[in-house]
Amino acid sequence: MKQTMLVLSLMAAFAAHAATGPEFDAQRLSHDVKVLSSDEFEGRGPNTAGETKTVNYLIEQFKAAGLQPGGDIVKGQRGWTQDVPLGRFEIKGPVTLSVSDGKTVQQLKQGDDLAVRAAMNGAKLVDFKHAPLVFVGYGVTAPERNWDDFKGQDLKGKLAVVLINDPDFETGQGDFGGKAMTYYGRWTYKYEEMARRGALGTIIVHETAPASYGWNTVKNSNTNVMYDIVRKKPREAHAPMEAWIQRDLAVDLFQRAGLDFEALKRQAQTRDFKPAVLTGVTLSAHYAVDAQVIVSKNVAARVVGAKAPKETVIYSGHWDHLGVGLPDAKGDKIYNGAVDNGTGIAALLELARAYGKAPAPARSVVFLAVTAEEKGLLGSEYYAANPLYPLATTVGVINMDALSPNGVARNFTISGSAKLDLLDQLIAKARQWDLVYAPDPKPEAGHFFRSDHFPFAKRGVPAISYGSGDDLVDGGPDAGRKIAAAYVTNNYHQPSDEWSASWTFAGMAHDLGLLYALGRDLADSNAWPNWSKDAEFRATRDVSAAKRK
Repeated sequence: MKQTMLVLSLMAAFAAHAATGPEFDAQRLSHDVKVLSSDEFEGRGPNTAGETKTVNYLIEQFKAAGLQPGGDIVKGQRGWTQDVPLGRFEIKGPVTLSVSDGKTVQQLKQGDDLAVRAAMNGAKLVDFKHAPLVFVGYGVTAPERNWDDFKGQDLKGKLAVVLINDPDFETGQGDFGGKAMTYYGRWTYKYEEMARRGALGTIIVHETAPASYGWNTVKNSNTNVMYDIVRKKPREAHAPMEAWIQRDLAVDLFQRAGLDFEALKRQAQTRDFKPAVLTGVTLSAHYAVDAQVIVSKNVAARVVGAKAPKETVIYSGHWDHLGVGLPDAKGDKIYNGAVDNGTGIAALLELARAYGKAPAPARSVVFLAVTAEEKGLLGSEYYAANPLYPLATTVGVINMDALSPNGVARNFTISGSAKLDLLDQLIAKARQWDLVYAPDPKPEAGHFFRSDHFPFAKRGVPAISYGSGDDLVDGGPDAGRKIAAAYVTNNYHQPSDEWSASWTFAGMAHDLGLLYALGRDLADSNAWPNWSKDAEFRATRDVSAAKRK
């Protein structure tokens, strides 16, 4: 009955807003992306001149839109930003890596053979010789699935070699949701689990399909400056070495140890798998790390609700990208981040302008531009752990990450396959924009865990990350999928993710009408969307139900 009343309440709110709401300007979207992804902004790396320029630009645009500051309270007044303290970790000097099989010593190259991250456990120097390697399958401990890849294997002083994604990724069926990735499949989980077990390091074997991106993305994302939240006990979350290895090199090392990589990989897809030591094969490493604490910024703007100002709807997107890193084949070192996530921030600004011109809604609406998404959702994680506005009375989160700057589509998607009222409402509303819902086309890529809605979701707040559709009005699904595939291969996390004069931004301008209407309806309603009864986040949300009466 409550579900029926919720739907009726929201449908009544939907009727109050026709699809002919505020207009969104494709040229203005293009301009914002062009500015934010220009070389002048230096790839928008946290704690750089690029961050200062980005934060100033966002504040300037929010002010011009007529919004109020929504950030930290300083001397009784809210400012435009939320301080986000972060650990900053950078490899200084050369990275010396070598592998030995007892007969020969092979020098390895940082970025080409391995992608080694700066240590985030507080160590100033990573220096070890002839560390043994142990293959631990997918590196999963899942008691609820009766799954243990370790079988009592002691990892202290050893390097754990692990596969990416879940044990049932290749078969498409099993205890981990088939093709849809669970959190056990994410590299973040694998690094965390090995650290918990006291490993000297974690080396993830890169394979394009289960990772959902190529080696260039791995290289560019892991060999530059790293960040983490400030931890009291960082060694419990990070082993000294965290790295990825090229698949062909991994296969070669297995062969030198007398092991069959593919055979062991098949075994790792079963409960009976047992860790395998790469007998006789060892790795040595030496590199210095500069570790310090910096303060980055989330930017927050607010429209204060006219009737229920303490109840909050959030639109979010991350302003950061990879900054300046290793040069590509053309010598370009600036990772401009036009699509990822200049588009999401341009969308955030356009939505803010629309709300700034409209009468105030009943509930407050916050526009949150978060930092350090590329370093592990750190800005959104910090906000969710230290919310500016209580999570219990946050109605929902609508996140925007890497939207398509191309033409209008007939469909839309969200990251992952979560079940929640917020999606049901979005699907119902989308009919007015001639848009139909298409489930995440690659649930195996784990996008649900890779966008800034996730830190909210795991704390129970209904949250989605909106994705542009691939069934283009001009060209159909074939054209849309071709564009998406080309972006992942040629531009994602590469210096070539740059603004293009050929982008029409017509699709974004069209879809923002839908996202505005959804948020506005939530803000003008007194309903509280929730997760489905079988969703893993429902119980967490229900704990705070009394605060929403």
